[in-house]
Amino acid sequence: MTAVEKVLARASGRSELGAGEVVEPEPDFIMVHDGVVLAARRELDALGIDRLARPDRVMMVTDHEVIYPSARAAERGAFNRKTARDWGVRWFFDVGQGGHGHIFPMESGLLLPGMFYFDNDRHSTNAGAIGAFGFRMGSEIGRVLATGTNWVMVPKTIRLVLRGRPRPGVLGRDIGFVIARHLREGGSWGLNPDYRVIEFAGELDVYDLAQRTALCSSPTEVRAYGTFFPPSETILAHARSVAQRPFTPVFPDADARVEAQVSLDVSTLEPQVALPGGVHRAVDVSEVEGTRIDHAFIGSCGSGHYEDLQAAARLLAGRRIAPGVRLMITPGSERSTRRMLDDGLMKVFVEAGAVVLPAGCGACNDGVIGPLHSGEVSISTFAGNNHGRLGPKDAQLYLGNPATVAASAVAGCIADARRMEAAA
Repeated sequence: MTAVEKVLARASGRSELGAGEVVEPEPDFIMVHDGVVLAARRELDALGIDRLARPDRVMMVTDHEVIYPSARAAERGAFNRKTARDWGVRWFFDVGQGGHGHIFPMESGLLLPGMFYFDNDRHSTNAGAIGAFGFRMGSEIGRVLATGTNWVMVPKTIRLVLRGRPRPGVLGRDIGFVIARHLREGGSWGLNPDYRVIEFAGELDVYDLAQRTALCSSPTEVRAYGTFFPPSETILAHARSVAQRPFTPVFPDADARVEAQVSLDVSTLEPQVALPGGVHRAVDVSEVEGTRIDHAFIGSCGSGHYEDLQAAARLLAGRRIAPGVRLMITPGSERSTRRMLDDGLMKVFVEAGAVVLPAGCGACNDGVIGPLHSGEVSISTFAGNNHGRLGPKDAQLYLGNPATVAASAVAGCIADARRMEAAA
């Protein structure tokens, strides 16, 4: 079996399972993000359902609207707190208590190797970074809350073999952009990633949790339904050190049936920038160097780990962001915020002229906070860069890795971080 087939088999009480079968797995937990609580509550109230099937397994996270930008947002926050009490939710992470739902559970031992969970949000694919599987339910998350499960058709798997070691300055986001380019319809691999799991194989020990998370993020934007990294010894050591419950890691069988196998030689890649309109529009940073910017952002579910912030801080230390550029930093977890204070990263960011936001999605939440003005140009580590994500549809949204974004904020234009490091 593939890794995800094994995860779903265990959750479904089965010894064997194959792609295309339909099961009703029992999740280790059910994640609900703050923006959908109101709709789910109204749906269940209308059906006369006032108790959840498994409130002891529900995790409600506040990550999209951490800073209330309006009276309506404050009202939703109050509603969510009341709903968590009414439903008896076991894990309720209010403002300032957790961070981004696709990051802090992996850091804090709530999401562990081998686990399965339901989530309303599509970036549950991040779970693959730690060797788990999150299944997106979208607006149907209310059904899972009411019944404790839902039917799942076991997805097909595409095995992606990563060969070689990344060059200095090439990070997980860069590789993720290239993968998205190859997977996109019409891409060079000729594959359809829709409702597929991307299972990573090959030379994987070089990738820590932050880089694995970055690699899991971009395929989501081209419709992959899941990702999976077999956990390394380093990942397992981390999981054991923070685990809040026992866990059993899962690994794919060598003879597992997969729909296709492709490979990517990462040793040939340069730092990438995704052009406006999609993460798959990846080009070498040299092709867009010098493009003027107004705005920069580091964070999101793809680049919000502490190690991502460290990569940015190395470029910003002793430097100031360019006049006319605003830089926002959003850690993925409260744990990272505390480390930033203890290790001096917070001082680096503030002295560089950046604005540090509370842990969560930050401006990546469709520009609810920190939107752009018409015609402005941004480079960020957002999960995606579809037109209009930060407000005006004529704003130009580029994506890069955390070091590229930090270097660009200092230069005032898209810049190659390697040149700035070499000149230091």
